[in-house]
Amino acid sequence: MTSAPSQKEVPLPVGFAERLLQWYDREGRDLPWRKTRDPYHIWVSEIMLQQTGVETVIPYYENFLARFPDLFCLANAHLDEVIALWSGLGYYSRARNLHAAAIRVRDRFSGRLPSDFENLTSLPGIGRSSAGAILAIAFNRKIPILDGNVRRILVRLFAVEEDPRRPAIEKKLWQRAEALMSDQRPHDYTQAIMDLGATLCTPRNPTCDRCPVGSCCLARETGREKLLPLRRQGKPLPLRREVALVLLNEGRFLLRKRPYGGMLGGLWEFPRLEAEGSAGAGKIAERLLAELSTTGNPQTLGNIRHAYSHFRLESEVFFAEVEGRNENVCESGEAWMSLAEMAGLPLHGAHKKILHLLHGDLKKTTSGS
Repeated sequence: MTSAPSQKEVPLPVGFAERLLQWYDREGRDLPWRKTRDPYHIWVSEIMLQQTGVETVIPYYENFLARFPDLFCLANAHLDEVIALWSGLGYYSRARNLHAAAIRVRDRFSGRLPSDFENLTSLPGIGRSSAGAILAIAFNRKIPILDGNVRRILVRLFAVEEDPRRPAIEKKLWQRAEALMSDQRPHDYTQAIMDLGATLCTPRNPTCDRCPVGSCCLARETGREKLLPLRRQGKPLPLRREVALVLLNEGRFLLRKRPYGGMLGGLWEFPRLEAEGSAGAGKIAERLLAELSTTGNPQTLGNIRHAYSHFRLESEVFFAEVEGRNENVCESGEAWMSLAEMAGLPLHGAHKKILHLLHGDLKKTTSGS
């Protein structure tokens, strides 16, 4: 295995864009957002594709555009409906930002998505790379992207042995991303390099023998294609504990809507309290019941675990049935709902698991009767 040359000595590979585009013309993926040049449709697809794979996104993209076929439909909709259509896709701040940006485009840009970098990046949820993708794909502008796929390709292409997220290294990668772009076909080039990272130059076990630009890849030449990019030493995710209460009264369950501005904003959940200090879960459930101004006998329903990007959650779930439901218990953002009504509600992922627990418990009760 030969050593990697100094980064200063690495020239740009000749004919990179041409070879990549020839491969794309033969092998490019058939994706629904590639059948349009509508900036709004391309914008929606790019936001959905942040942190989410293509196969997951396709049905959400199609359903979203069926309901909100143009920017005005999205801007004029209530945020609750937007979040409901996003339910299950995760990273819900994307939905809130998309809606807020649509309102701003309606009000400030007469409903036309900006075609310049400065105004586009002024919109909520559109960073440098997303703006590059939208401008290149929708407007055929030579503006680079540096998403996870492109970063990985460039790190291998130039055998970058340093952390690619270091500011100095990232700056160099942005420069190279722009220098490699096709002058004539930025629209196709941007999608081609995305496809290369998604299908061949994958994080693990890259398919180098089929790569159209493998002959100019320094990582492959030096046998380090599986070692680069260098993996960051991940810190163990902190653990958070909570107690959740499933409260049933006259066939309906009490749910709360989370504030729009925070994590999982606008999604629904069962009443919950963080489990802090030495208090037992049962005592916390009783305290939560008291805060709801009602009485009952909380019984253990089960436990759920859920992982978020920056912490792990463990929830001990209790069930309590109360009589004489008092509608005055419900504050703003709270509602009593039947199971049928809950089925169409955007619960966040952790509390969907509580709903599964509840369904299982109800089945046991029914089968035992």
